[in-house]
Amino acid sequence: MPGPNTFSVSRYAPDRGAIGKLTARDSVLRRLDWPMLLSALALSFIGALLVWSATRNRTTLNNGDPYYFLFRHAMNTGIGLVLMIGTIWLGHRTLRGAVPVLYGLSLLLVITVLTPLGATINGAHAWIVIGGGFSLQPGEFVKITIILIMAMLLSARVDAGDLDHPDHRTVVKALCLAAAPMGIVMLMPDLGSVMVMVMIVLGVLLASGASNRWVVGLLGSGAMGAVLIWQLGILDAYQINRFAAFANPALDPAGVGYNTNQARIAIGSGGLLGEGLFQGSQTTGQFVPEQQTDFVFTVAGEELGFVGAGLILVLLGVVLWRACVIARETTELYGTIVAAGIIAWFAFQSFENIGMTLGIMPVAGLPLPFVSYGGSSMFAVWVAIGLLQSIRVQRPMSA
Repeated sequence: MPGPNTFSVSRYAPDRGAIGKLTARDSVLRRLDWPMLLSALALSFIGALLVWSATRNRTTLNNGDPYYFLFRHAMNTGIGLVLMIGTIWLGHRTLRGAVPVLYGLSLLLVITVLTPLGATINGAHAWIVIGGGFSLQPGEFVKITIILIMAMLLSARVDAGDLDHPDHRTVVKALCLAAAPMGIVMLMPDLGSVMVMVMIVLGVLLASGASNRWVVGLLGSGAMGAVLIWQLGILDAYQINRFAAFANPALDPAGVGYNTNQARIAIGSGGLLGEGLFQGSQTTGQFVPEQQTDFVFTVAGEELGFVGAGLILVLLGVVLWRACVIARETTELYGTIVAAGIIAWFAFQSFENIGMTLGIMPVAGLPLPFVSYGGSSMFAVWVAIGLLQSIRVQRPMSA
């Protein structure tokens, strides 16, 4: 008998008559999930204001141009929207056939980071400098390809009607394909991205209907792996110090606790309504490092207060809620798994980013989706929105 975490074949069995009623061009706009899209756009708009506030006076970063980061954030959002539209136009089903190629390209990119072409930015050797002030962080795109490659494998025989749920051999193959890029990213080392990828894998396995023993086993293996990584000294000193400072804030090794202390001061000083946009004393005084990227939430807390910071949480919640609706309503396991992987990604990364500014999570160098400055992260999250919208748009219409 299928377990409680198993999807039935009837739900995902192809409905040939319904598939013939898939989206016509004139109904695509009507089929889009507008609450999700508008919430993501609002987050990017708020992010542009916060990034501008955090960088307009930082002449060492903006080369004397107070609008430098504002324009680039807007450009990154625009490119992200183009990528989203392209993803919807191609469709997640069309991309399913190209997943092996996309996976191979992402694997090649993360390997390239470990060559002389790789660059270290903000302490992480996780970048490829393209030139002209542009750089690429391949780890952001690996999150997408892990979701797609695992979804393709785990759903193939279920969507075809051959099985009720993925068999053990298929799960092993999917985990091995996910582990390959994760291992390379760990060697950079980019611990924050690996943490997100682990949560993605857990979300994918839960949504696939695979045996819960795999989830329990993965959690156990993850705990043992963390101990092994610590004992083998794979982490850099600054990463170890981050965890030490989180475990004991009074210890503050090498001054790494400075970031989180200043972040809490900034958020705490905002009160209910904040000090006003561009008026935050911590922000204008440049006391919080990396405030346009990892610690952008501190600008919201200080200048927009509890209400403004709460609005960001509400908008993120709407994106996650609509993604859950899409995952539940799709008629194919492939779409469900893709949506679940994106949900796990967005939920954990948002929690980690906001949590580290509040001191309830260790600093892991993760951006806040849609809000933080950064091209690669912005492109990746909008491609993910495109995948979610494609799943909704290509959902068969009811008879």
